[in-house]
Formats: sequence, structure tokens, C-alpha cells
Amino acid sequence: QVQLVESGGGLVQAGGSLKLSCTASGRTSTTYSMAWFRQAPGKEREFVSVIAWRGGSTDYANSVKDRFTISKDNAKATVYLQMNRLKPEDTAVYYCGASTTTLTPPIVDYWGQGTQVTVSS
Repeated sequence: QVQLVESGGGLVQAGGSLKLSCTASGRTSTTYSMAWFRQAPGKEREFVSVIAWRGGSTDYANSVKDRFTISKDNAKATVYLQMNRLKPEDTAVYYCGASTTTLTPPIVDYWGQGTQVTVSS
């Protein structure tokens, strides 16, 4: 089992920045990749970004490329999502996920509880 705890969400004006963190605990040695997804009200959960736990390969949804950056600190078992030039349409609950098998697309085995990001216009 892997436990994930997200933090860093909040309210920000359009054009602003936020940095999300997700810290993993438990059997982290089984982690292949870590990903961020988001779910807006009335919409399905969608992929945002993923990073390989070993090596550091990354991938992004087209909607966030050039604005969001995923990174990790293996020593802290933490993955980050730096979100710049935020738009109102980025408003959603952001979930961290851990996959034991895949990078792209990430098939998530463990989910965090989510953190709310609200971007005001």
C-alpha cells in the first residue's frame, strides 16, 4: 500500500501561481510513476501530468503544457506541480496518483484525497 497526501491548493487570481505537493509513504519502492489529475465540478477526472519515479521522464496534457511543471524529490518521496499563468478553467480538485506499472498513460493504483485549486477571474 502507498499513502499519498496532497497540499498547496488554494485560491488565486488568474495569471497567478500555485505549487502543489504530494508526499508518499508506505511501500514507495513499488512506485513506477507519480501523476497529477484534476476534476472540475460536473466533469470527469482528467490527466494533467506524470513523472517517472526513476529517471524523471515527464508528460503533460496539452492544456497545461508550457504553464505547469512537474518535479520530484525522491529523498522526500514527494512530487510537485508548479502551476503558473493559472486560468479560471484550471479550477478543480487536484489529485495525486501513484502507478506501480505505467508512465503514459498513468494507470493509477493509489490516490490521494485531493486538494482544491480555485482560480478567480
